[in-house]
Amino acid sequence: MEKRVIIMNFETGSQAYEAFSKVKKLHLTQMIKGEQMAVVQHSSDGTHKFQIEDFIDFTGNNKSATGGLIGMLVGILGGPVGVLLGWFTGGVIGASRDVKEVREAQGVFEFLIDKIQEGDTGLLLIADEEDNRPLNQLIMNELGGEITRMSYSDVEADVAKAKEMEKQNDSSDPS
Repeated sequence: MEKRVIIMNFETGSQAYEAFSKVKKLHLTQMIKGEQMAVVQHSSDGTHKFQIEDFIDFTGNNKSATGGLIGMLVGILGGPVGVLLGWFTGGVIGASRDVKEVREAQGVFEFLIDKIQEGDTGLLLIADEEDNRPLNQLIMNELGGEITRMSYSDVEADVAKAKEMEKQNDSSDPS
């Protein structure tokens, strides 16, 4: 059983909230072993900000929405490194980052941006699944959504690369 970061997207925002509620039940019945889950909205005002609308930490560690991998992932997308990793590449990269370095850190961010597009609301889940059928049944068959599963360790590595870029960016910023 491998820990995964699972990105779920839907036709409407209300389906993401419905999925949030129903995935909690899958966790309670031990059909999945959830760690953290968040309803995430991608702004529609052209700023390309991601915001956590609802959050649960299944582990009982009482991590806030900003704690843990989901919080870091969403936080990076909202900051200047998110700009480098996602939308305004080209001229911005040339001025501040090596293109290869940015491309190497893009992985999970590209998927998230692609799957939860501007104005959309989606669901992020960190979980261990022995069997992917319960979640597939709920998300794809009942709610008509889409699922992308990524290795937790790969996502963690991408977040670490982005955090390092952020740190380098902060230390080289004279302001």
